[in-house]
Amino acid sequence: MKLVDLATGSDWIVWIVFVIFAVFSIILLSGHGSWFISGYNTASKEEKEKYDEKKLCRTMGIGMSIIAILALTMGLLENILPAFFVYIALGIILVDVVVIIILENTLCRK
Repeated sequence: MKLVDLATGSDWIVWIVFVIFAVFSIILLSGHGSWFISGYNTASKEEKEKYDEKKLCRTMGIGMSIIAILALTMGLLENILPAFFVYIALGIILVDVVVIIILENTLCRK
């Protein structure tokens, strides 16, 4: 069974997810877009001073790039990839989120 056999809806949803994650990752990788990071955008000025904003944005950008590349891979190779790749993708996303959280609380602090 291939990944395409699991798809019941339109393929455009995968492409929209890819575009959204790609645009936000480009914004974050450029060092801008701290307004997009949940928790940081609502933090007090004293709390924001504890973090390096550029590193925080770039860390989030790299994490979102991984998810964008994963969506692109699934969109392009849906006729080739096996159906269990969905579980692999979910595992990659879970590990990606955990690594982002760890890095934001260690590497991105001043």
